[in-house]
Amino acid sequence: MNTKAEPKRKTFLPFARPAVGDEEINELVDSIRSGWITTGPKVERFAAQFAAYVGGKYAAPLSSATAGLHVALLAHGVGPGDEVITTPMTFAATVNVIALCGATPILADIDRRTLQIRAEEVAKKVSKRTKVLLPVHFAGQPSDLDALLEIAHGHKLTVIEDAAHAAGTEYKGRKIGSFPTTSVFSFHPNKNMTTGEGGMVVTDNEKVFETVSLLKFHGMDRNAWKRFDKAGSARYDIALPGYKYNMMDIQAAMGLHQLPKLDGFNDERRRRAEIYQREFRGVAGLLLPEAVSYPARHAWHLYTPLVDIDRLAIDRDGFMRELKERNIGSGLHYTAVHEFSWHAKTYGWKPDDYPEAHFVSERIVSLPLFPTMTDQDQADVIEAVKDVLRTFAR
Repeated sequence: MNTKAEPKRKTFLPFARPAVGDEEINELVDSIRSGWITTGPKVERFAAQFAAYVGGKYAAPLSSATAGLHVALLAHGVGPGDEVITTPMTFAATVNVIALCGATPILADIDRRTLQIRAEEVAKKVSKRTKVLLPVHFAGQPSDLDALLEIAHGHKLTVIEDAAHAAGTEYKGRKIGSFPTTSVFSFHPNKNMTTGEGGMVVTDNEKVFETVSLLKFHGMDRNAWKRFDKAGSARYDIALPGYKYNMMDIQAAMGLHQLPKLDGFNDERRRRAEIYQREFRGVAGLLLPEAVSYPARHAWHLYTPLVDIDRLAIDRDGFMRELKERNIGSGLHYTAVHEFSWHAKTYGWKPDDYPEAHFVSERIVSLPLFPTMTDQDQADVIEAVKDVLRTFAR
């Protein structure tokens, strides 16, 4: 006999949902009806507007942030024999693209309270083979760029920011994307703004921009719309072997209208995150995310408390299952990359090599956070979380 109580919430609430309006839909329809759906003038407009928004000098749009990280590393000359220092607390793509360049990823542990890479740990890992520092602005809060740039300057290294979580994030009063680095943003559907899929490389280095622009589309020196437009020329040159990483106009069509909404989206995410922080403060069974010590404006891409499994009769995965039983979705961002089988086997990494990241990896959970959440949606999340914690308290 099944005695399980019916969940109070009758419909399932996902942990993320894109906020797409009529403006995006109409622009998308316009692109489809125009017959120009691949890379074209809307991609160029979107790139220019995004560069202006973040305060960057050059912006190259791509099919994904993964593609952006790949070509950014290549554009900075990363290859076999080089080392790139990054965090174990990230999506696997950050480390995978280092491997795909033929370089070796070197991990530096995090601060379990803020989830950001620790500059002092980065400094310990610098060697003669180090070429790039690759911090991740985790969950929309910035890493300590000044400290990392100081390390980079002292050792003549490059900083490439994995800014997949950081559209609209600010560090000491400046937006991520405005620093003397190369930054890579994501427009995946669960990000703070979306183009369906997509990414953007922003850099202050003209040569890097030119190389990224070549690498993203077969090494061609001329975009398709500049070849096939009436005023264009069909001839082109291949300057170097490249990839098929271009953004399409039907993606940029969404971005053109998502970008003006981004600050409003982030304000709403910030408001919802503050409600979570207030409602969960002092609740046994959760460890709440903490603010960094330096001035920052958090974009709250994710709300990621840690499940205090030492005080519960279930583990983090069990906690997520119990939320699902109550019709509340959640996400896992992330399993620490050094604990995946391929990475552990390839680089000899063990869970305890990075104890702070391992601690977080066993406990982290993403609760629903998106700008179109209602007050009732959030109240349902809070009630479900507290119910699970009470039910399974030790």
